Amino acid sequence: MAITLRQLRVFVTIVHEGSLTAAAQALHLTKPAVSAALAELEKRYGHRLFDRHHNRLFINDLGRQLLPLADELLGRAATVEQLFDRHTQLSGKLRIGASYTIGHQLLPSLLQGFRRLTGHTDQQVTIVNSATIGEALNAFELDIGMVEGRIDHAPLMARTWRHDRMLVAAAPEHPLVGRVATVADLEHQQWVLREPGSGTREQFMHFLAARLEHWQTALELNATEAIINATAAGMGLTCVSELEARHALADGRLRELEIDLAMPRQFHLITHRDKYISPLLARFIDFCHHPDGDTSRPHAPA
Repeated sequence: MAITLRQLRVFVTIVHEGSLTAAAQALHLTKPAVSAALAELEKRYGHRLFDRHHNRLFINDLGRQLLPLADELLGRAATVEQLFDRHTQLSGKLRIGASYTIGHQLLPSLLQGFRRLTGHTDQQVTIVNSATIGEALNAFELDIGMVEGRIDHAPLMARTWRHDRMLVAAAPEHPLVGRVATVADLEHQQWVLREPGSGTREQFMHFLAARLEHWQTALELNATEAIINATAAGMGLTCVSELEARHALADGRLRELEIDLAMPRQFHLITHRDKYISPLLARFIDFCHHPDGDTSRPHAPA
């Protein structure tokens, strides 16, 4: 009995959804039908793809080996279907993971431009921190990640996309506002910071924490607007993206400290090395690099 695309689709959906019940709902099938398709696939291999424990399924080593292959086969099958579809050039769902700065500040206008140019409107967006995006890419739950820092997972590939800079900001009445500060002036300061695992926290640790002997976390939050408000209320300094802080700086809620340290950073597009780059995904990556339609410029190096 040959392996079918239906069996592979059931397998991938179970991995993504985490249970037979959730997979059945996502596929609009009955739970017995999903269970039977998985059983047929495992019988074909002669090995189980999941470990069972207390009625829960946990993907095993063989299942993890199959996952990228199944994902690619399903992607290529979708491409074959598109080849014969004369009504649209791009179809299928594009699953995008964006870290908070990109998801809040860049992605909405980027998606609007992509939709206007291509007519493709089926995008699923997940906004979480960079570490969570890396985990989802490894599990093939996302097609592409858009993050502020690099993700150090061997199976993932990063393409430099855009540039930003980090800055140190404070409430207008902070004693360091209005003069050029050194890194030494930041010793013993209280900081309002993003949570570990975020690209912004990674940049703070790289640029500032590594140069400071004494610093304290006054408050840790997972939303930049909350960080901006807490900093504006005088709870401490913060290290934040210029892109995220621009409105608060413009309206006077925050003031940028002049410090003798440049803090540039890059945004990256992240894909799994074994991910099939479908025409839809390739078009989106190209549009991210050339949103104005000028494809004569080379892509940024990976």
